[in-house]
Amino acid sequence: MNRGRTKVRIYCKQCGEKFVLKGRWEKGKLETGFRQCLCSNEDDFDIEVEDY
Repeated sequence: MNRGRTKVRIYCKQCGEKFVLKGRWEKGKLETGFRQCLCSNEDDFDIEVEDY
């Protein structure tokens, strides 16, 4: 597991909105600050992680 910055792509399965964020591994979890989509979806996402 890379401890540096990570590129995270989040796709909302409800409305189709796409987000590209920078994340960081903290305590074994990936933290991006993302909480919910613009459509108020909080749970139903496809997430892709790319270390760089």
